[in-house]
Amino acid sequence: MKSIAISTLAAAVSISFAASAAAEIMSKPQYQAGKKSIEADYKNAKAACKSLSANAKDICMVDAKGHEKVALAELEASFAPSHKTTYDVRIAKANANYALAKEKCDDKAGNGKDVCRKEAQAARITARADAETSLKTTDARDVADKKISVVRKDAAQDKMDAEYAVAKEKCDALAGSAKDQCVNGAKARFGKS
Repeated sequence: MKSIAISTLAAAVSISFAASAAAEIMSKPQYQAGKKSIEADYKNAKAACKSLSANAKDICMVDAKGHEKVALAELEASFAPSHKTTYDVRIAKANANYALAKEKCDDKAGNGKDVCRKEAQAARITARADAETSLKTTDARDVADKKISVVRKDAAQDKMDAEYAVAKEKCDALAGSAKDQCVNGAKARFGKS
């Protein structure tokens, strides 16, 4: 129960780090310092596992490695934010959660162990599928937004051309310099030369 609370707290911290990091791109020295910090945290976590034995030690080691991989993915997403690095963070979390859940299943036996592993695998597949869906949806939205922008620009130009044609037509009712002034005014108003 205590390890679940710690895992939940770690996930919350990593999510808040990812959210705040997304707002601010880091410099190369900050990135390198972050990498060293993650390495140090991993070494400390690994050292803490040495006092444990049997599967508890294995679980601790898998948890430490998972946190390292997630932290590195989050660091990369902070350094070079993109849809791909966000996806990579989600995949790193899915893989870390899967490895930890699978290792915890080793404490069980028989069908309980098989069910535990299948549940862990199902959770991983779900998380990976959600990450893939999010990546593809975001990419599709970006493409659609660009197309919408072009369509709106074209529509605005068509409207302006139609209004210019109306203004020119109104000038045809005039003659001489009044017509010239009207046409020049319409050209100036609609940016025509």
